[in-house]
Amino acid sequence: MGNEESRTGKNNGGIETPVVLNVYDLTPLNHYTYWFGFGIFHSGIEVHGMEYGFGAHDFPASGVFEVEPRCCPGFIYRSSISLGRTSMSQSEFRTFIERIASEYHGDTYHLITKNCNHFTDDIASRLTDNRIPGWVNRLARAGNVCSCLLPESLQVTTVKQLPEYHECLDGTESSSVDSPHEHTESEDTDQDKVLLLSPKPGYADVAFIREVEEHR
Repeated sequence: MGNEESRTGKNNGGIETPVVLNVYDLTPLNHYTYWFGFGIFHSGIEVHGMEYGFGAHDFPASGVFEVEPRCCPGFIYRSSISLGRTSMSQSEFRTFIERIASEYHGDTYHLITKNCNHFTDDIASRLTDNRIPGWVNRLARAGNVCSCLLPESLQVTTVKQLPEYHECLDGTESSSVDSPHEHTESEDTDQDKVLLLSPKPGYADVAFIREVEEHR
């Protein structure tokens, strides 16, 4: 799907929907560093009444999830920024985000090169031709220059959690994929390293988007 089709949609009768960036603090220190143009932030894109983000897990499946706007668990809501509008209808957007999910697998999440803010910047660009403010992802850009100086636990983060998928648009019952995976003490230690970079497993209000491959 090209950018023009992504922005305009086909069947929404010219009605435009706001595209909003919701920004969250990952640490209380942001209250001090924000004024110097620096901080550690999570962000999600709000479209058609839901917010979409990107998180990590250890499987080659969608890491794109949806939550109620400005209510992403484990993060501290800071502000909302208008990025523009899209004429894409709700059903068109659902198809769009399911296709995008195939590009953002949970096991490809990387704090410096492919994080939640890279995801929201990509979605904003495709929907509105606008980018997210530079300060939201400044840590990643700085880290990309000197990533060799960052500890490994900050360069790569994962959550060993098989995604649970929910069909939300048509009101049908949720479906899930069960995993026989058993947690070990070492895995719990690994999860502690994640800090707040991914939604914590076990939150019922975080639903991963089931990916759909685009047919060519």
